[in-house]
Amino acid sequence: MSVRRATLLFSLLLYVMLWVLAFNGATSLVAPLAVTLVLIAMIALGVAFTRFMGLPARKQHFRKPEDGP
Repeated sequence: MSVRRATLLFSLLLYVMLWVLAFNGATSLVAPLAVTLVLIAMIALGVAFTRFMGLPARKQHFRKPEDGP
């Protein structure tokens, strides 16, 4: 298993565990967990909409040190 998959799996298990705690009485966790879920959904929908519209992904461009400011 790669490090990326292991990290994703660990993060998902931690997130689920925090939701279990929230449903069992730790109500102060509900708002931050819900915000995280909403942000993930917004990003996923934005990416899906961009692909649906057929827009190309933006290419990252970095200035070389000799380019100057």
